[in-house]
Amino acid sequence: MNVIDIANVSKIFKVKIKHGFWRDMFKPEYRHVSAVDHISFSVKKGESVAFLGPNGAGKTTTIKMLTGLIYPTTGSLSVLGHNPNERQPDYLRKIGLVMGNKAGLNWDLTSRQSFDLFKQIYRVPEETFKTKLNELTQLLEVNQYLDVQVRKLSLGERMKMELIGSLLHSPEILFLDEPTIGLDIISKQKIRDFLRHIQKESNITILLTSHDMDDVEKVCDRVIVINKGKKAYDDKLTVLMQKYNQHRFVKFIFANSVDLVSLPFGELVEADNHSALFKVAPKLLPDLIAKAAEKYQLDDIDIIPVPLESIIADIFKTKK
Repeated sequence: MNVIDIANVSKIFKVKIKHGFWRDMFKPEYRHVSAVDHISFSVKKGESVAFLGPNGAGKTTTIKMLTGLIYPTTGSLSVLGHNPNERQPDYLRKIGLVMGNKAGLNWDLTSRQSFDLFKQIYRVPEETFKTKLNELTQLLEVNQYLDVQVRKLSLGERMKMELIGSLLHSPEILFLDEPTIGLDIISKQKIRDFLRHIQKESNITILLTSHDMDDVEKVCDRVIVINKGKKAYDDKLTVLMQKYNQHRFVKFIFANSVDLVSLPFGELVEADNHSALFKVAPKLLPDLIAKAAEKYQLDDIDIIPVPLESIIADIFKTKK
């Protein structure tokens, strides 16, 4: 069952060309910028989908169209059987939205006060609200911050509260736009584990945008890549990883300083005086390691598959 259907959706913004105050006032000129260009895809109930692309690709614009914040120029949208453009209360009660660069909680209130407000807005029964709040605060370990003014919370604590606020009314779809941006490693890991847990336990559908590939690997099962407003890739994360499985990355750590790294097998990706990273076909891996051990004194060898970040970057380049 599809909970999201996007068919040939485009979004074109009208942007004023700046020439100077008087000319802009009396003879304004505009140009049209295509943010999303005839995108089509569907998302099934319970899927956790990464929606990726470089800056300006149209990710956030698409999320805003799906949540009813902006209108598409052309095409059709259907989310849970609703037209997001109409912003019907019944629809808004079925979705949650967290944007990492915008606050959803009132900074002058405590988190508890904001959550009480959400309870009234979404008409959550008192007992259901208490149970849900207790469950979510325990999972994210933030009970002690409930009565702290939001402006006094750290970024990591605030983002956890934002997530709780988006889930108190038990939405069927959770839209996440850069939910871990600017967070420290520990906070990121807790949020990723939390998202994976609730997605598996409640079968909630997640559509996530992020520039952090660890978010994608830990939280999502499917990847949609867009570039310059067009869809460039759409498949399961495992399929994407297997497609690029013809190479390995090998990092050599040298015991002594090395001025020039040269080996007959593999492609040198980067190097400094104490380490070198090579890209190599799996069948040539033993020869590369043998030659490196023969030529240099090594402290360590690290063998890794192609990083997801490199895979996504390759898709960006091939779809230009």
